[in-house]
Amino acid sequence: MKLDSYWTDSAEAFQPQAAELPAQADVVIIGAGFTGLSAARTLAQRGRHVVVLDACDRVAKEASGRNGGHVNNGLAVDYVAAAQQYGVEQARSWYHEFDAAVDTVERLVHEEAIACDFQRNGKLKLATRPAHYEALARSCERMVREVDPDVELLDARAVRDEVGSERFVGGLLQRKSAQMHMGRFATGLAAAAEKRGAQILLSTPALRLQRLGRGHEHLVHTPRGPIRARQILLATGASLHGGYGSFGWLRRRIVGIGSFIIVTEPLGAERAAALLAARRTYVTIANIHHYFRLTPDHRLVWGGRARFAISSPTSDRKSGDILREGLEQIFPQLKGVGIDYCWGGLVDMSRDRLPHAGERDGIFYSLGYSGHGTQMSVHMGQRMAETLLGNAAANPWRNRPWPAIPGHVGPPWFLPAVGLYYRLKDRMS
Repeated sequence: MKLDSYWTDSAEAFQPQAAELPAQADVVIIGAGFTGLSAARTLAQRGRHVVVLDACDRVAKEASGRNGGHVNNGLAVDYVAAAQQYGVEQARSWYHEFDAAVDTVERLVHEEAIACDFQRNGKLKLATRPAHYEALARSCERMVREVDPDVELLDARAVRDEVGSERFVGGLLQRKSAQMHMGRFATGLAAAAEKRGAQILLSTPALRLQRLGRGHEHLVHTPRGPIRARQILLATGASLHGGYGSFGWLRRRIVGIGSFIIVTEPLGAERAAALLAARRTYVTIANIHHYFRLTPDHRLVWGGRARFAISSPTSDRKSGDILREGLEQIFPQLKGVGIDYCWGGLVDMSRDRLPHAGERDGIFYSLGYSGHGTQMSVHMGQRMAETLLGNAAANPWRNRPWPAIPGHVGPPWFLPAVGLYYRLKDRMS
């Protein structure tokens, strides 16, 4: 079993053109994940001199390349809850923004001819308890009426027709969702940005930001020397690399929560079809939930918040054991199946589980995707590029209040207690 992401291990690594760190640039983007690469492509296409810096030795090595491979529409929070808290008009606007984000990914894949196995097969949210199914039914009724007439409630029989498990009592089908190979998409996106003139410098962390005057101009200090930037876009997610001192105000608003994934050995076409006939993306609706899908080579990708811990080789192995147990409970026919990959990553979770993007102290930022980042990161890369170019209205998350998380000033010491709370909620629901 490899303690490595299946997506990065099974994709050709992007090799950027060798380049020295320039003395200055129009825009310096910190982070070569999907947000940063998407923004770099758009800005370079519009004639800006763009430099992308990343502490890692490979593009999309963290959250963008360590997720479950889903490209899902729908909010990270329940639509009904969002409508109650923010109003129907605002919740509808945000929901449609996630629809647009999936469209953005699909359009980019086609425009750049990226061979990343993009498929739009929909997402099925699955209920394991009657109370969860009732909640899905209430959500479906509101969503059909207010925001998405294409969603459909499936009963237990309909779910069993496409999911080879007796554990589910029903589900909610959202047809706009998609999936793709994250590693191959990252390689194609990086190549597209570089083709348009963006420079991508790996193994080059931003150590410190020094503001020059009261505008957007900064000096970005790196191990290779400083670079003067007219504008900066921070696209780091919950990365543990880089200059914590410079980004401290963001760190107090984002919690890096571990999410872990295992990938089985190839199951074969017939066995895979019996398991998940429609080959959608799937997610259970418990607080400590699972998410899963098949790959083109008929493996099952199975993930979840197995442990409220940070990824490390020891933590990943422990989480892998917990995930295997959950997999075999849902799909007992896979008991003893070989596990070829196991890894963990960080979800950049905001307190309200909604993205946050804007500008503060002369630094533009977009993060807090809260587990729904694949599509929104690509989309927001393009939107923040337009924002940097002067169109503030391009940012759908602008002007949102973002208070610091009380007590969160360093490593998230409170995560074990949060995990216990959610497990108790699941048991009592």
